[in-house]
Amino acid sequence: MPSMREIKEKIASTKQMSKITKAMQMVAAARLSRAQLSAQNYAAYAGKLREVVASIASAMPKGGDSKHPMLATRPVKKTAYLVLTENRGLAGAYDSNVLKYAQNRIREKHQSPDEYTVIVTGKIGLKFFTRRNYPVVFSKTDVADEINFDDAVAFARKVIDLFNTKKVDELHLIYNHFVNAISQTVEDKQLLPLTNLTEGPAKKTNYIYEPDEDEVLKNLLPLYAEGQIYGALLDAKAAEQAARMTAMRSASDNASDIIDHLSLSYNRARQAAITQEITEIVGGAAALE
Repeated sequence: MPSMREIKEKIASTKQMSKITKAMQMVAAARLSRAQLSAQNYAAYAGKLREVVASIASAMPKGGDSKHPMLATRPVKKTAYLVLTENRGLAGAYDSNVLKYAQNRIREKHQSPDEYTVIVTGKIGLKFFTRRNYPVVFSKTDVADEINFDDAVAFARKVIDLFNTKKVDELHLIYNHFVNAISQTVEDKQLLPLTNLTEGPAKKTNYIYEPDEDEVLKNLLPLYAEGQIYGALLDAKAAEQAARMTAMRSASDNASDIIDHLSLSYNRARQAAITQEITEIVGGAAALE
């Protein structure tokens, strides 16, 4: 059984850890508010952009047009997976969920590393794939909590260029989607080719295009694809902060339970020591009589 001194030291160290986890919980909560607001604001813009792009694309022949390769499907010889993870950890199952999903999908769909490639954000994802010898074409490990638009778009263009130059024939985006403060779900979206623009109920809006529809679509499609990656980065960042806040709250609660248990053990040990001392005093007094 641990001594009272050892128990007291464990209580002190657990209290210090509890202070750290509570501070991290508050920091994550503050960052979550900002990240959630950014994701929601961008979602409104992305929704309107999709509406305009879908309106034009719906008038195009099925399968796209040679002028717009992002809309055209081609035989899939190689698939790219863009997997969004984090750098620091301490966010519960945030990374393990998305990495496990990506790994299972690759195993189910591909027989050889020649059939796919991986793009990853975050040090945790990069370490996961490189240790398992997955073909990582490039990575980004400097995604800040406050995502810079220009930096994100530069990265998105590099990703999309793999499709435009026909190095890959299909591009999937895998990340954690923010549902609410205590729930995140893994999303798997086909980013390229853009074959699902007109799925679901479409709004019929008459637009006047200048100079013409083809030219507008040619400029909007890359903007839309880049925006999908930027929006996913914002969404994943909100999910990350929510997962970290929940994990730190659980850690703080567990620390409180441990402190209560150790305090009870300390009091019992102290009571036993006092009882032992009283017994020894009484025994000594009896021996002198």
